[in-house]
Amino acid sequence: MPTLTNFYSIKDLSQHTTKDDCWILVDGKVYDVTQYLDDHPGGDDVILAATGKDATEEFEDAGHSKSAREHMEQYCIGELDTSSPISTKEKFIQLTKQYWVVPATVVGISVVVAFLYLRKK
Repeated sequence: MPTLTNFYSIKDLSQHTTKDDCWILVDGKVYDVTQYLDDHPGGDDVILAATGKDATEEFEDAGHSKSAREHMEQYCIGELDTSSPISTKEKFIQLTKQYWVVPATVVGISVVVAFLYLRKK
C-alpha cells in the first residue's frame, strides 16, 4: 500500500455526508466510498449513518471479512489529521448525537412517574 500523504480533519469529514459525496473514517483512515454505496451488501443507509464521525466501532461491530477489509483499501484517500485536536464544542456535539437516548429515557421515566403520582392523588 502506498504511503498516504493526505490528512483530513473531522471537520473535513463532516462536509462529505451525502449519497453523492460520502466519506467515512475507520481506524484513523479516511475513505471516499461514494462510488461504493450502491454495491455495499448492507445497503447505502448503513454507510450514510456512519459519516461525519469515527465509524470504526460500527465497522468492527458489523464483522467485516478480511476480503472486505482488503477491498476497502482502494477507497482510502488519506488519514485523520490528529495534529489539530477536536474542539470542545465539536466533542460535545458528537457525544450529544451518540448518547441522546439516556436523557430521553430519563425524561420519559420522569413523565410516567409524575403521571402515576398525580393519578394516584
